[in-house]
Amino acid sequence: MGIDAWITLITILLMFAGLMSGRVGADIVVVAAMAALLVTGVLTPADALRGFASPPLATVAVLYVVAAALKETGALALATRALLGTPKTALAAQARLVLPVGVLSGVVNNTPIVAMFLPVIDGLSRRTGIPASRLLLPLSYAAILGGVCTLIGTSTNLVVDGMIKAHNAARPDDIIPEFGMFTITPIGVPVAIAGLAYILLLGRRLLPDRSANEPEAHAPRRYTAALRVLPTSPVVGKTLEAAGLRHLPGLFLSRIERASETIIAVGPEEVLHAGDVLVFVGVVESVADLQQIKGLEPAGDDPQGDSDDSTRRRSGNRLIEAVIGRDSPILGMTVREAGIRTRYGAVVVGVHRQGQRKKGKIGDVILRPGDTLLMEAAPGFARRHRNSSDFTLVSEVEGAAAPRHEKSWIALAILIAMVALAGTGVLDMFVAALLAGGALIATRCLTGQTARKSLDWTVLVVIGGALGIGGAMEKTGLAASIAHAVLGAVDPLSALLGPWVLLAVAYLLTLAFTATISNNAAAALMFPILLELASARGLDFRPFAVCLAVAASCEFFTPIGYQTNLMVMGPGGYKWIDYLRFGGPLTILCGIVCVGLAPLLY
Repeated sequence: MGIDAWITLITILLMFAGLMSGRVGADIVVVAAMAALLVTGVLTPADALRGFASPPLATVAVLYVVAAALKETGALALATRALLGTPKTALAAQARLVLPVGVLSGVVNNTPIVAMFLPVIDGLSRRTGIPASRLLLPLSYAAILGGVCTLIGTSTNLVVDGMIKAHNAARPDDIIPEFGMFTITPIGVPVAIAGLAYILLLGRRLLPDRSANEPEAHAPRRYTAALRVLPTSPVVGKTLEAAGLRHLPGLFLSRIERASETIIAVGPEEVLHAGDVLVFVGVVESVADLQQIKGLEPAGDDPQGDSDDSTRRRSGNRLIEAVIGRDSPILGMTVREAGIRTRYGAVVVGVHRQGQRKKGKIGDVILRPGDTLLMEAAPGFARRHRNSSDFTLVSEVEGAAAPRHEKSWIALAILIAMVALAGTGVLDMFVAALLAGGALIATRCLTGQTARKSLDWTVLVVIGGALGIGGAMEKTGLAASIAHAVLGAVDPLSALLGPWVLLAVAYLLTLAFTATISNNAAAALMFPILLELASARGLDFRPFAVCLAVAASCEFFTPIGYQTNLMVMGPGGYKWIDYLRFGGPLTILCGIVCVGLAPLLY
């Protein structure tokens, strides 16, 4: 190897050490490694930035926008509520999640599936109290496992098939059987079954519980919040239990105010009526979750309620926390007398006063300095009133106050069109996602500002940087040198133990490259090496091609080997050691199944 290859190897080893330590953000470590290769001349600026212009990175970025639109419209909740339900345990939640995701990933590219489910898992975690860290890695792994079952399940299978087609076109005298839709299925299905069984059996023991690490040094602000049941609400006629309004984390249903009575001790079998005002006591995040339920509207300062089209008027509104200042003109007034709706263009959802639980109606609460109002207002409220003397502190709560429910079917239709166009090969995945993102903004399923905020720049920087570093391995010949050296070393054993030895080593080597240069780059690099090896030994190339495709996808022990692993790293609060502890045994299991069956089935 030349000096550039040695510099690249040392840089990659140092990068892995930095990532494993967890002391510095993954994006900082990867950018630092890329900068080192730039300074030493291994990479040119064009080489380093090529990864940031790659279709996989652009596709992930656009899919964040698609997922944001599905969340903003409530389409995800509509599509997944019946599927996921309200599981009581982490095992039940994992089973309801990974089985359908695994099946769906066989016919839909796994990256958009993970992007769509990220906000769903966030909501499910807050609703059930099951830590997201127990669900997000199973989501990513199930999507990867399902993707290896068919040709279109993952781009890696398409890359391998594309290289076979290119070889056949260049060498018509040496034709290799091409991949059909289900060529890889006889291996992919056993691998997926074994992997999903592993997730369900050992997930509870090996997955981290990040909720235990959340700070609890200070008591959270608890609001008394009032929400009215609209006549068109889907919860009308249902019991509290059936409507999913019982046992909500961080919330307590204090009472129900009805036209004829006030119900204090509310039982689970109490049937909800149109016009009921539900008075909750809870933390702001849980109150925000209530706002997502279709057919519930704020009732804090309006005794009559809005008309049935209030959902359309509330679409896109944000939740605001505002602390009343000492010079505020609304001091000494009740919430109703203050005219928050006409004075500020906002609606009071709840009131917080130093942990005191409010008795009586929220509209009758007399406002004092230091009271915190939780309000629903149009975008821009926080910016307009941040320096106002009426409030000493104004901040916006993350997420929309009221989903654009009337747009949910539009968002779902655009999603289905995107999946159909990409899955049938009519359009490239990036083109289909880009058109879907543009259509979602054009139809006002989300705003441009929300689309920009939806991008996870940490994940995008890591993906782009990892692709650049992978390019350095190829450019310097480091990857090819390692591959030839390892395969040459085990070649004598293959004469004694048969093709399983070569397949196992090829599988392990592909895994190693996938962990450093991404799945598609590893498949592209190993293809000619394995083709040459199989031809020289007079072996059928199909088992090698199938093992190459599976190994390039089923790398679970690092976050950078597959882009869906990176996508869940931040939301799940995962560290590198979590991938190694939970994904390491899974990687070995999938390898054993694949290498053991491939020579027997092909």
